[in-house]
Amino acid sequence: MDLSRDYVTRAEAGGRGIGLSPIDLVEVESRPPGDPRNEAAALLKVTPDRSKTILLDERGENWSSRQLAEAIARWRDDGVPALTFWIGGADGAAQTLKDQADHKLAFGRQTWPHRLVRAMICEQVYRTVMILGANPYHRD
Repeated sequence: MDLSRDYVTRAEAGGRGIGLSPIDLVEVESRPPGDPRNEAAALLKVTPDRSKTILLDERGENWSSRQLAEAIARWRDDGVPALTFWIGGADGAAQTLKDQADHKLAFGRQTWPHRLVRAMICEQVYRTVMILGANPYHRD
């Protein structure tokens, strides 16, 4: 969680200047554990209204960092109030999330552990802030 929070702190510091909202990292627990349907219900419960939802799934689209940054900028400019990145549990995402996600995004076709995916998406959000702020952190 420390790596994720580090990237969130960095993204928030730069994001204010380019019109991006604060970032909330929210962990949910499904009851009983390991049931993707309960996990989906918990994720949906904490998803802000009118949020653009992106399910992180190995079967999703492979966007470059620049494509993600352009999408986030477009959503910001279109007045989307929040983005929510859903990460499924060990048994994958429930069909409910797959059906309701606005987009499905992959970090390649491999299966990644939940905590690593969280750190990876936090880094990509930070990278988005750097791209949109014309900072040299990202190199194409």
